Amino acid sequence: MPKQLKHILVIRLSAMGDVAMTVPVLRAFSQKHPEVKVTVLTRAFFAPFFRDLKNITVFPAEVKGKHKGVLGLYKLYKALKRLEIDAVADMHNVLRSNILKVFFTGKRFIQIDKGRAEKKALISGENFEQLKTTHQRYVDVLEALGFRLDLSNPTFPNKSTLNKKLQTLVGTDSKKIIGIAPFAAHEGKMYPLDLMKEVISMLSKEYKVVLFGGGTKEVAILNDFEEGLEGVKSLAGKLSLDEELDVISNLEIMVSMDSGNAHIAAMLGVKVVTIWGVTHPFSGFAPFNQPSDYALLSNRDQYPEIPTSIYGNKYPEDYKEALGSISPKEIIEKIRDII
Repeated sequence: MPKQLKHILVIRLSAMGDVAMTVPVLRAFSQKHPEVKVTVLTRAFFAPFFRDLKNITVFPAEVKGKHKGVLGLYKLYKALKRLEIDAVADMHNVLRSNILKVFFTGKRFIQIDKGRAEKKALISGENFEQLKTTHQRYVDVLEALGFRLDLSNPTFPNKSTLNKKLQTLVGTDSKKIIGIAPFAAHEGKMYPLDLMKEVISMLSKEYKVVLFGGGTKEVAILNDFEEGLEGVKSLAGKLSLDEELDVISNLEIMVSMDSGNAHIAAMLGVKVVTIWGVTHPFSGFAPFNQPSDYALLSNRDQYPEIPTSIYGNKYPEDYKEALGSISPKEIIEKIRDII
C-alpha cells in the first residue's frame, strides 16, 4: 500500500446497480486496508448500501441541486477538499467526474476504463466472448492507486433482523422466501408480465414470494399480482431502502432481470437468478459472485444479434419477444435446483 494515501475518494454517482456493484469491492478493500479511510461520492439515496462497511463514509452529491453545473461542481470540490483527500478513484468516468478531475489537479486521479471498444465489438458481433467484469474494472482503479485487492474469497454481512413492521409484511412462518423483481429500465430486458405471473403463481404454492418494484405503475401491477395469489406479498412502495435491504438479506433467492435488484441482492450474499433478454452477461454486468448457470439467457439461435446493446436500450422491434424464449418452467426448475 502506498504510505502517503490515507484517505481516498471513490466516485460513483449512479445508477443503482452500478453503485451496488461497488459494495463488494469496497468491502474487500476495507478488510484488506483497514487503515485507509474511504469517502464515497454518490447520491444520498444510495447511502444505505454502505451501512455495514468499516472506514467508509458517504458524501452525498446533489447533482440536481446545489452541485448542479460547473459552478455547483466547484462548490462540491471545495467541500471535498476540506476532507483532506489524498487521491481519487473515479469509478464513473463521466462529464461530472471529468470536471472534478480538473479541480483536483495535483492529486492522483485514476479513472475507470469502461472498455468501450471491447463492448462495441461485443454488440456488433465482431467478438462474442466474456469481457472483464465491472467489479474487476473497479478493482483495477484501486490497484492503479497502489492497493492490491482480491475478490476471490468474498465475505458478506449477516442476515438482518426484521423489525415488527417487516415481520408483519413478510410473515414469520418457516417457508423459504423468494424475492422477485420483474421490472427493468427497458422493455427488451423485462420478462413478459403474463409469463412472470405464471412463475409467481407456481412458486407461491411452495414458497413465500415477495415482490419488489417502484413507481406508481409498477406498484399497481404488483398489487394486482398480490391480490390474485395467496402467499404473495408486494413490498413495492411500502419500504425505505434500508428496510428493503433488510428483507432482501433474508431471501433464499432473488429472481431479477438484468437490473439493479440483482446487484443489491448479490452484494448482500444472496443467491441471484437473473433473466437476460437483449443484453448478455458477457458485457461484464452479471451480479457479483454468482455461478454462470444462475443466468437464464434468451435463445441466441432465434435471436442471434443478442446482445443488441450494453444497456438494453437498443434492439430490433421483434427482439422485444426474445425473453419469451425462456419458459416459466425453466425458471421454476432453476430455482428448485438451487434451493
